[in-house]
Amino acid sequence: MSVEAVYETLNDVASVMLATKMCAEDIVNLANLISEALKGGNKVVIFGNGGSASDAQHFAGELVGRFKLSRAPMPAISLTADTAVLTALANDFGFENAFSKQVEAIVSSGDVVIGISTSGASENVLRALSTAKHRGAITALLTGERGKHLRNEFDACVVIPSEDTQRVQEAHGVVLHIICELVERLVCVT
Repeated sequence: MSVEAVYETLNDVASVMLATKMCAEDIVNLANLISEALKGGNKVVIFGNGGSASDAQHFAGELVGRFKLSRAPMPAISLTADTAVLTALANDFGFENAFSKQVEAIVSSGDVVIGISTSGASENVLRALSTAKHRGAITALLTGERGKHLRNEFDACVVIPSEDTQRVQEAHGVVLHIICELVERLVCVT
């Protein structure tokens, strides 16, 4: 691999990040929904597959621990973190129900439930969001360009303007960090 190939990749990353500015209103909307739910005594539940599962765990860790501010923990759970529960549910009820069964068990009305699917086609993520909606939760999806048709299905939807899975995942990481920073400001500073 040449240095030029590295530059090309970095330029591609930068162009997707710059294009993600068009998601600013959606990012602020989701941060506001999360902040209001937390102020009201509710929790955040988040999940996804593969790299999105890691993003979900990272995001929950930032809220429970801290992002920038020393503060009280915020209630957040990643449904991908308990491998015993996840694999038992997948084995007994099918992988498509591994998140929705957890949502049935722990989500209450007013909680914020966030699914991450770079393609917008992950059946287990969409099924869990549907279950959350029926339970009265606030629902949000982080997705890429291929999932843009789902924009109006949820209370919040952040659509990264790319179809490249890697670029979408990278942008999701940045978006989740921005949301952490906004939520800390909204919950702890204002």
